[in-house]
Parts: sequence; C-alpha cells; structure tokens
Amino acid sequence: GGKTVHDVTEDICRQVEGKPTKSWMMGMAISLATLGIGTYAVFMLLWDGIGVWGLNKTVGWAWDITNFVWWVGIGHAGTLISAILLLFRQKWRMSINRAAEAMTIFAVICAACFPGLHMGRLWVGFYWALPLPNTWGSLWVNFNSPLLWDVFAISTYFTVSLVFWYIGLIPDFASIRDRATNKVSKAVYGALSFGWDGAAKTWMRYESVALILAGLATPLVLSVHTIVSFDFATSVIPGWHTTIFPPYFVAGAIFSGFAMVLTLMIVTRKTFKLEDYITINHIELMNIVIIITGSIVGIAYITEFFIAWYSGVDAEQYAFINRATGPYWWAYWTMMTCNVISPQLFWFKKIRTNIAATFILSIIVNIGMWFERFVIIVTSLHRDYLPSSWAMFYPTFYDVGVYLFTFGLFFTAFLLFAKFFPVINMAEVKSIIKSSSLKSNK
Repeated sequence: GGKTVHDVTEDICRQVEGKPTKSWMMGMAISLATLGIGTYAVFMLLWDGIGVWGLNKTVGWAWDITNFVWWVGIGHAGTLISAILLLFRQKWRMSINRAAEAMTIFAVICAACFPGLHMGRLWVGFYWALPLPNTWGSLWVNFNSPLLWDVFAISTYFTVSLVFWYIGLIPDFASIRDRATNKVSKAVYGALSFGWDGAAKTWMRYESVALILAGLATPLVLSVHTIVSFDFATSVIPGWHTTIFPPYFVAGAIFSGFAMVLTLMIVTRKTFKLEDYITINHIELMNIVIIITGSIVGIAYITEFFIAWYSGVDAEQYAFINRATGPYWWAYWTMMTCNVISPQLFWFKKIRTNIAATFILSIIVNIGMWFERFVIIVTSLHRDYLPSSWAMFYPTFYDVGVYLFTFGLFFTAFLLFAKFFPVINMAEVKSIIKSSSLKSNK
C-alpha cells in the first residue's frame, strides 16, 4: 500500500507502545479463565494420580498422547515457514514468520506438559528422563525406546526454534528501544536487543547466523515428527506397526501447523489492523500448502487401508475395518471429513481468498487432525488380540481439563507475545518494501 520504512515501524510498534485494546483484554480474560480451570485439573491429577483420567488396562494411552502429538504437529509450521522458506528465498514468509515461530515455541511447551504429567510423579520426572547412574536412585534410561528419542528430538527442536526466533527479534527490539520514551521500556528493550547498533558488520553477522540456524532447523522439521511417529511405528500393535507413519505424520504436522498459523494470523490481522502486511496473497499461498499437505494425508489414509488388505494379516485388516465401522466410527468419519474433504474446497479461488471461509476451515482442519491422532491411538488399543480384554475409553473431566490447561497456556503466552513483542518482523519487511510496492503498483 505504498508504505515507507517509517510507516512500517509506526504500524508494527503501535501495539507494543500503546495501551492494550479491549479485544486483547477480552482474549486475555478468556485465556486466563481457561488456564485457571486447567490448573485445577492438573493439580488434582498430580494430587490423586493418573487414575483420575479415563484410562484402563486395555487403553493405556488416550487423550494425553493424542494431545501431545497434536501440539507437536502444530509446532511444525513455524520452523517450516521460517527456515525452509528462508533457504528457498520466499519473500512471502516475511510477514508471517515471527508469529509462526512464536506459535512453534508455545506449542512445543504445551506438548511437553503431557509426557511429564503422564509420568504421574512430575517432581521426579525431571531426572527420570536423564541418563543418570543407579546411585541417584533411578535406572539408566532405555536408549532403545522411541519415548526417549522424543525427549532428545523435542528438546533439540525447542532449543533451535527458540534461538532462531530470538535472533530474529534482536533488530526489532533495538528499534523499540530507540523509540522508547520511559526509562523502564528503554532498559528492558535495551537488554533484550543485546546492544544492537545496526552497523553493516552487525547485519552481515545477523544474516549469516540466520542462514546457519535455518540450515540446522530444516532437518528438524522432518526428524521431530518422524521420531514422534516411531512411538507407534516401532510397536507390534495392528494399526501402528507401519512404515508409512513417518512421512504421513510429517505431512499431517505441516497440515495442522499451517491451519493454526492461519487461525492466529487472521485474528491478529483484524485485531492489530495489519491488513497491509498480512495480505490476501499470504492467506492464499498458505491455503495452497494446506491443499497439498491435506491431499498427501488423504493418500496416506487410503494407502493404510490398501496395505492392510494386501498384507493378508487378519488382525491388521480388522483394525482398519474397526476404525471405520466399529464403536468409534464417528471419530473416524469426522477425521476423514475434516482432513480429506474440507481442504479440497480451497481449490476454488473464491474460497481460498475469503477470510471468513479460511478461518472456519483452518479450525475444521485442526479438529480433524486431533481426531486423526485419537483414532490412531484409541481405536488400535481398545480392541486387541483377546476379545475378553476389549474395553471402551471415556474421557473424564480431568482429561478435558488438562487439555484446556494447555489451551489456556498457549493463548495466554501468544497474547502476551502479541502485545509486548513486534508481531511482524519489521527488519525483514523493510528489506522487501520497495519490491513489494512496485509489484502491487503493477
């Protein structure tokens, strides 16, 4: 829209420097209320033990692991948008990468809550997951277990994503520091900006570090959800023991991650009046990624059924027939509708460029991806080789409450980020402002 470099700084610093808006206050109140209800559920879980969940002898994993995998998946889009699109020099990422990276960090924190809570004794869980000798009172961890691979994969992913996100914030913190009028803001943003001076040599080092971190983060996009899929693929349970899981989980993670980025960015765009920066073009390109990944996920679902039939293994065939026609049929068909059918609507340009339709479909996709994880985990467990041990899983208030806790934590963290940090990468947007303006004028 013919913006100057000064306009970019003014527009993006406005929400950091100004008072919180009514819509931000309302959102924070809802998030804190959700977090409060969830905190009660977490306290009771730690007080009474995981028996308060709806787990039983047959279904030993349920909502907890479903939510863990769902949150890890949501964390994938941030690193993909930031790292891979940076390496491919895609300029359209520059308005959305900051919020996507923040979303990654908060989603991984939410995911990390579930394995800790599933241990039952969270206070000793911090060293149970570490390779400590027996003199400490714990056994050496089992390095053959994919659950331990999760610990290393997710901690590495979180560390690299956090450093990448923070490095990108430093020039913008310096801009806010230089504009600050009160001493507290000047001191806080001064400390956060690490003495950034904006010299050519500083920029050269900044760009080199960003490129190196992008190179490190790119394999993590593939490896993290691949390792999460190994939790299931390395078992011998029908419906889990399959080699398609790694690519299928990675595609599903990018699919759900992009949907969550769209949900957050559409709200941010409206709340902070950033229509000139998060444009219809950005939303359309992200919707195209959702079409591609949604189609890959659909092919994976069909492939699973074909391989179950082709294998000739009765237990494998039964597991998939049971998913589609058994007691949890409603979850399976919700998953298929939300993940395979709904993204195909984005083939129509009118729908993929419509803000309201995109917002609704992005939420539908994430509902479908939650049901995908639920279907994989619960329907494979609830009917095993012995009909005498078949059981149903019914979530309790505490299952739902812990999930609400992570929602409250995620949105509280995101709202605080959106208020006190620049939600769009000013430095990168300024670098493309001339070429973008020329393109829009044509």
